Amino acid sequence: MSKYKCMLFDLDGTVLNTERMNMIPLQRLIKEELGLEINYNDLLKYKAYAGIKTLEELGFKDIERSYSKWVKYVNEFEEGATLFDGFEEVFEELNNRNIICGIVSAKTRDQYEIDFIQKGLDKYVKCEVLADDTELHKPHPDPLLKAAEILNISPSDCLYIGDTIFDYKASKAAGMDFGLALWGADFTEGINADYDLKEPKDLLEIQ
Repeated sequence: MSKYKCMLFDLDGTVLNTERMNMIPLQRLIKEELGLEINYNDLLKYKAYAGIKTLEELGFKDIERSYSKWVKYVNEFEEGATLFDGFEEVFEELNNRNIICGIVSAKTRDQYEIDFIQKGLDKYVKCEVLADDTELHKPHPDPLLKAAEILNISPSDCLYIGDTIFDYKASKAAGMDFGLALWGADFTEGINADYDLKEPKDLLEIQ
């Protein structure tokens, strides 16, 4: 019997490996529009941000136009999103244990359909809260609280799994325990997770 009725998942860097498909097109966009060459590893800190926020932080002027261009480059990138190893088994087993699964991500709905629904795991997901579903985004707790509200579950009965400081801060502000997806995390300073998870299947050990 698990202590949690629900597990909520971030997508990028947690369920889906989308690093290269996002960062290489971003490098291209920065070079084209800002005339700058930024090292790949120096861009990894922006994985924690929503797309629009990333472009704001980098100093793009016409955010909407640049974001549309970035999305186009991402969709054209030959390496698409891939599931981190073990998630098919994890979602299936959690479903068998009657643990409710949900998605809380800063992805747009269009990108969610391309990157996640096409993997066929959405049949295990009882709710998804995406970029357009709340006005405030992580590290604010609103997206997580919205998911708990939709599912009619107390936040204290939910575990949120993510890979960034923003995921951690959002979970704590929402009154949820936090599992750190070490397989996708690049920066862990300041994160005092309830569970440090080395691989997706470690989720099945939580009782």
